[in-house]
Amino acid sequence: MTSDNAQPTVDAHRPHARRPVLRTIVVSVIVTALFVGAVAFSAGRLSTIVDATPDTSSAEAGFTRDMQEHHNQGVELALIVRDLTQDGPVRLLAYDIATTQAKQSGQMSGWLAVWGLPQFAPEPSMTWMTRPTLAGAEHNASHTTDSGAAHIAGEPMPGLATTAQIAALTAASGVEAERQFLVIMIAHHRGAIEMAEAVLDRSTNATVQSFATSVVLSQKSEIDLMTDMLAARS
Repeated sequence: MTSDNAQPTVDAHRPHARRPVLRTIVVSVIVTALFVGAVAFSAGRLSTIVDATPDTSSAEAGFTRDMQEHHNQGVELALIVRDLTQDGPVRLLAYDIATTQAKQSGQMSGWLAVWGLPQFAPEPSMTWMTRPTLAGAEHNASHTTDSGAAHIAGEPMPGLATTAQIAALTAASGVEAERQFLVIMIAHHRGAIEMAEAVLDRSTNATVQSFATSVVLSQKSEIDLMTDMLAARS
């Protein structure tokens, strides 16, 4: 017998899903991750109770807010390419990126909740990266990286894909979509590594340090993989 409360089955794998559907999926993935992340962080809070609670303009809070935005775009890019190719390795990579970065975004939202800080920044993005490191290094209004690029408070985060890049990726298909995705995501990962290394230079918070270190290690490994995948499609 069919229950009156039975819900209709939704086909989440339609081959020609458009962006409104994609954005619904992105939001659903991230909202789920926010809940899981908050619970996971709260459960592990006792292990880091000795850490001072960061304030809203701290490097920890700035990194947490900015990296959430960075990761959420990574989820969106990964879900876009999964609809544009049937290549198994690319779809598996995209799935791994989407699930990992959604989970991590949820973790970071949980940190802000436990710290009693607002989710939205009281100052422009990347401001925290213009401030001195723990070693007391001198910084001006912008932070210059090893690559020579400068970051100014309020400008786009390193590696963040532009609107034009996302539009071009969405319009592509097959191998061309795979190539565009790999190029964009390699730059995206490099930007995330730069942000993670910046907070490692500015924080002694055990939770943030552990997280940032894992971002550096895992995304360097994925860059190597994606570089090889891109070379195979040149």
